[in-house]
Amino acid sequence: MTYTPKSAVLLLVSCVTAIASVGSIFELSSGEPQLGMTLTAVILGASLPLTGLCLFFAVKAAGE
Repeated sequence: MTYTPKSAVLLLVSCVTAIASVGSIFELSSGEPQLGMTLTAVILGASLPLTGLCLFFAVKAAGE
């Protein structure tokens, strides 16, 4: 298996956004998020698709 710098960076971004989405889910389920309901929901809404896109492009870049 080979890695390129591009795929490594994309995989790192995917991991960070996945952690952000899981953290946002836990914050929202607690009932009173520290950053507020709106901002936490925006973070969750942005991080979920970004995780999938970055993971997809990381796999695609590693396969090239």
